[in-house]
Amino acid sequence: MLDDIAPPALAQPWDNVGLLAGDPAAICRRVLLCVDLTPAVLEEAVRKACDLAVAYHPPIFKPVRRLVADKGEPGALVYRAVSAGLAIYSPHTALDAAEGGTNDVLADLCGLRNVEPFEYVTTGRAQVKLVTFVPAQRVDAVAAAMSSAGAGHIGDYRQCSFRSAGTGTFFGLENTRPRVGEKGRLERVEEIRLEMVCPAERVPEVTAALRGAHPYEEPAFDLYPLAPEPAKGIGRVGRLPGRTTLGTLARRLQKATGSQIATLVGRGGSRVSRAAVCAGSAGMLPFEKARSADCDVIVTGEIRHHDALAMQRRNVAAIALGHWESERPVLRSLARRLKAAMPPLQTAISLADVPPFQRA
Repeated sequence: MLDDIAPPALAQPWDNVGLLAGDPAAICRRVLLCVDLTPAVLEEAVRKACDLAVAYHPPIFKPVRRLVADKGEPGALVYRAVSAGLAIYSPHTALDAAEGGTNDVLADLCGLRNVEPFEYVTTGRAQVKLVTFVPAQRVDAVAAAMSSAGAGHIGDYRQCSFRSAGTGTFFGLENTRPRVGEKGRLERVEEIRLEMVCPAERVPEVTAALRGAHPYEEPAFDLYPLAPEPAKGIGRVGRLPGRTTLGTLARRLQKATGSQIATLVGRGGSRVSRAAVCAGSAGMLPFEKARSADCDVIVTGEIRHHDALAMQRRNVAAIALGHWESERPVLRSLARRLKAAMPPLQTAISLADVPPFQRA
């Protein structure tokens, strides 16, 4: 279910998402959700007899050489979780990009309208379109053979094809044995152009089936690589309600997220109309994307000093809510969605999960 809510294919290439520890076939009755799986959160999960911890940030980013109980080791927390029978799942940037995920929740808190991602990513299996040319009386047989080998599958539909009539020509040389017409002369044949999609990994099987069913000695066919359909990616951009000021937006977000460490780049009284939203740390990414390059305010978790200076030079305002604070709101939405999808499941948001930075 978590893979459906936050498809791993949407994650950034550097990320480590999905089930990080545990048995995929194990029964799950209680789930604890958190931003960070800390020792305190782990103790809470064990105390509440949870089967799974959904930790937004993956506790394993880099390869771990060993899993031992020594607290100084990177894998110590994972070792303790596994020893207690607690599985760990991390959605991280997959949830950031997904519909209804981290950035959509933050965009809703901003009151954004006409929301769209400022980055799209391509996902899905690599496919090709295979085009061949078949005499009309044999086109059904060739299409059926190609379909049986894996071509022409679109979603839950099978034997999908497009067919159009035309005229094919060929001239057979001395060593040929044409099954239609004669060698040594230009032949014209009424043919059907047959088009079918095919997974890239099935091309050898499909072309072999084509050759086996086709009446020609040397059937002609073309392979066209297909680009996967773009899916939503990191970040959101949209219009703010009319007459919104930077200060008004910041106060609204502080109240909604409970942030005690929010900071601003820009004057509180300045008007803002188009916002780019990127939970966690946006950096200069919104300016690198065409859909968000014209935003006049960036809403994120944390901003580096030199990025703040660059924003000032561009006359762009920003709100930094705190890294943890910008990501925490999605947990409530995620808990509701899991509960709705699997009513017997008990979900809870960790009380021990707190931001690492506190007001002085």
